Amino acid sequence: MNLNTKATAQNTYDAIVIGSGISGGWAAKELTEKGLKVLLLERGRNIEHIKDYTTAMKKPWEFEHRGRLTEEQKRTHPVQMRDYPYQEFNESFWVNDLDCPYTEVKRFDWYRGFHVGGKSLMWGRQSYRFSDINFEDNLKDGHGNDWPIRYKDLEKWYDYTERFAGISGQNENWPALPDGQFLPPMEMNCVEKSVKKRIEDHYKRERILTIGRTANLTVPHKGRGKCQYRNLCSRGCPFGAYFSTQSSTLPAAVATGNLTLRPYSLVSHIIHDKESKKAKGVMVIDSETNENMEFYAKIVFVNGSTLGTTQILLNSTSDEHPNGLGNASGELGHNLMDHHFRCGASGQAEGFDDKYTYGRRANGIYVPRYQNMGNDKRNYLRGFGYQGGASRTGWHQDVAELAFGGDFKDQMTVPGVWQMGLGGFGEALPYHDNKVTLDKTKKDKWGLPVLAIDCSFRDNETKMREAMKNDAAEMLEAAGMKNIVTYDNGSTPGMAIHEQGTARMGNDPKTSVLNKWNQMHEVSNVFVTDGACMPSIGCQNPSLTFMALTARAADYAVAELKKGNI
Repeated sequence: MNLNTKATAQNTYDAIVIGSGISGGWAAKELTEKGLKVLLLERGRNIEHIKDYTTAMKKPWEFEHRGRLTEEQKRTHPVQMRDYPYQEFNESFWVNDLDCPYTEVKRFDWYRGFHVGGKSLMWGRQSYRFSDINFEDNLKDGHGNDWPIRYKDLEKWYDYTERFAGISGQNENWPALPDGQFLPPMEMNCVEKSVKKRIEDHYKRERILTIGRTANLTVPHKGRGKCQYRNLCSRGCPFGAYFSTQSSTLPAAVATGNLTLRPYSLVSHIIHDKESKKAKGVMVIDSETNENMEFYAKIVFVNGSTLGTTQILLNSTSDEHPNGLGNASGELGHNLMDHHFRCGASGQAEGFDDKYTYGRRANGIYVPRYQNMGNDKRNYLRGFGYQGGASRTGWHQDVAELAFGGDFKDQMTVPGVWQMGLGGFGEALPYHDNKVTLDKTKKDKWGLPVLAIDCSFRDNETKMREAMKNDAAEMLEAAGMKNIVTYDNGSTPGMAIHEQGTARMGNDPKTSVLNKWNQMHEVSNVFVTDGACMPSIGCQNPSLTFMALTARAADYAVAELKKGNI
């Protein structure tokens, strides 16, 4: 691999990929394997597999603050510290919010990691396919524009990406969650197995519970080691046991000899050529030196993450594209979506006091969507799934003043009660006025205008959240749980880190930015295959769909390039 840290005289490539996260890594792999010379641009630092996972093998007591944040870290990361991902264990993976601010017209929690691999190093790894239900919902209920593809268009690409990435899971023959090419599933614990049986018996398989489908290897796969059940994934995995750019797509791209990786390369805009009506390259700011340079290519894949991608496109203005590249429809920046979550129910399981768990399984259980399907009609549109699991609570509940003697020692060796929780992940509708725009009154550290984010959940999501709580309690009760409590800890857009939309696909250039191949309607050599392209978001974790869309688009792009159509 060429690590192009200095601009060379030879700045022309067959393809440029902007961003090295989940979808950018896939674009680089697919394009290099098809013979193209590819420049992979990453705005942040390089992180090398294994070597740079500096906290992966540390013991809890080896962290100076035992996982807690310092006052200085809180000061420089006011957004990142809003939720659990940002902590001492992997704090170097998250952005300094003061360097790259944004304007919150309404609260939006924007979690970002600027480094090679992007959020593929910190993602939750839950990997679910979309079904035709998801691809058809927009058309059926009139929210958003119709997807230009259906499940059959993506099925073989789901197969392809699952086989390479390594997804463990169980086939279930469930209409809202197509089966896949799975490695052996992780095992549920005794309480989860009991809950599964009771729920499926009670609802006569109108609802199911399955082990999570996760990009953690349960067997060695393509030179990578299997999961060690440490559940320390977000620090980076030295075993290569979960899918990331570093463990999977980057080594594949490097092996071709066709990849040039350039970290510290912040793309300010895409350069449009008036004569050809195509993109001729990108303008890059070296994020260490602030030096400007240009790189040129026949095709450009924009994979800067949903909002990062849209920020680049909105900033790519010209006489032909005064409102942002490929934005004649006016849809660029609109239809921003995220999942809403943090509500559900939990209860206590009785009769398992002689059982315990082994290891720390980096995965939970999954209840796929069953609402607004078949006979299950609701007072809201779309639906939700549940993630969760069962575990035993803390090892003792002592009273400090009584902490001595034989009884106390006995108590210290007895784990607490078994608890089972179900937390909902709900689909948000694509609202046109959930949007991002450029705020030219505010600049980031590199002098670029920042994004203003104006996004909120609405009545449909509020109604769905009531059902997410009540259905969870009802199911736990049917499963024999005791002392059931519901909860709603509130959810604002951005929190789920599943932001999507803003450069959606569609058949009609008047209402969409991209066509069915993730290709810009107006600029034929620009492709967007990250979350920005999504016309709706289902309730499933989205990353697997980004992978499949990217592999499909890369296949098409290279074929069109060879035919001379691009």
